[in-house]
Amino acid sequence: MMKTTRPLLTRLAPLVAALVLAGCAGLQTVEPVAAPAAPAAFKELDGRWTQTQPAEAQARGEWWKTFGDPVLDELVVRADRNSTSVQLAAARLNQARALLRAADADRLPQVAVGAGASRGNNATPGVTNPSTLLSAGASVAWEADVFGRLAKASQAAALDAQASEALLQSTRLLVQSDVARSYFALRALDSERALVRQTVEAYRDTLRLTESRYKAGDVAELDLARVQAEVASTESQALALDRQRAEVEHALAVLLGELPSQFGLKAVGDAEWGGALPIVPPGVPSTVLTRRPDVAAAQSSMLAAQKRVGVAQAAWFPDLSLTASGGFASSELGDLFKWSARSWGIGALLSLPVFDGGRREAGVKGANAQWDAAAAGYREQVLVAFRDVEDQLSALRLLADQAGAQKQAVDAASRATVLSTSRYRNGYVSQLELLDARRSELANRRQALQVRAAQYQATVGLIRALGGGWG
Repeated sequence: MMKTTRPLLTRLAPLVAALVLAGCAGLQTVEPVAAPAAPAAFKELDGRWTQTQPAEAQARGEWWKTFGDPVLDELVVRADRNSTSVQLAAARLNQARALLRAADADRLPQVAVGAGASRGNNATPGVTNPSTLLSAGASVAWEADVFGRLAKASQAAALDAQASEALLQSTRLLVQSDVARSYFALRALDSERALVRQTVEAYRDTLRLTESRYKAGDVAELDLARVQAEVASTESQALALDRQRAEVEHALAVLLGELPSQFGLKAVGDAEWGGALPIVPPGVPSTVLTRRPDVAAAQSSMLAAQKRVGVAQAAWFPDLSLTASGGFASSELGDLFKWSARSWGIGALLSLPVFDGGRREAGVKGANAQWDAAAAGYREQVLVAFRDVEDQLSALRLLADQAGAQKQAVDAASRATVLSTSRYRNGYVSQLELLDARRSELANRRQALQVRAAQYQATVGLIRALGGGWG
């Protein structure tokens, strides 16, 4: 038997070698893609920001506690526990881990046991009586991963799991920052509503006084109509702010994973929120690439695509599978497990497609296209990360200057209202000039509140752009 097999293998060896070399001729080496070069420093840094060196493995931290707001702390905890976005990202991570386990299982021997019974005519000439055959045994199969196809598939699945884990961190950071932004937007609207309603009350006092003077014949109907219009217009603005607050509150409820109809947040006054803004150290640009979970996810996805190119290329090489089976077979149940009823077998299968209509070539081209897309996505994510930080740094710098200028405008408008009120009472200016002064003061105070709210939004945005807490 050996004399017959060995010359056959000797004759087939050149053919197998030629087929393998033909497959290798069409393979291309995939080179890793580097991230865009990080600048030495952020353009918007002007010496006011602290330079730090965060570690890659550093926890994102409870960064929201730097704002010193217990209500915000409680909301973030509820969102992290109940947010549907976080739950969806966690489910995708579990799915990726399951796929990794399945890919690792393909590299291990596959063991199966079985038993069977069959009855029939074996088609032997002259024999018409049916016979029964009972069998029981076990089989083992193992694919020898000679060219690393299964190993590359397992590595790609592991990188996918890493990407899903990073995306889970990114989703948590996104939900946390969205909760903080919505909360601060809600508090800013509370302050603006309180300011507008105070103005409405002041206008109503003026209206009552004007109505009394009109009845006494001291003022014309035109003055009364002007005050009435101002009261109605300011009340309309207050109602518009109420509508905006309701929408923000509903959006916050969804972030927390709760029903908007069952969620409510008590309005607070201007003095009850908005303390000193925390100073966020942006560090050096290169640390952003190690801190942002979305960048880490894009990098893992890119490396996984690179491994899958290798999986597609390995299809050009032959597959070698080793099998073994053993058991018992007998026509009588009592004789089934006797030594004389034993049966066994071992085998090896070498498989290499010769003609597949271009399927393997198409698989390699498809894997290369996915690799190109993942590499471009990674580079784009890095550039977006740098842009996000620069955007928030420039916003904070310009908003600080704007807040200073707006404070001067509020002081001047308040002084103009005081002077106009005094001159109106003494008969030196008309009621129209007094209303203009009050309108100007209200507009400047509302603008100051909006600038203050924008500073909070930019601070949260910078923390998110940097990848979370800084320790």
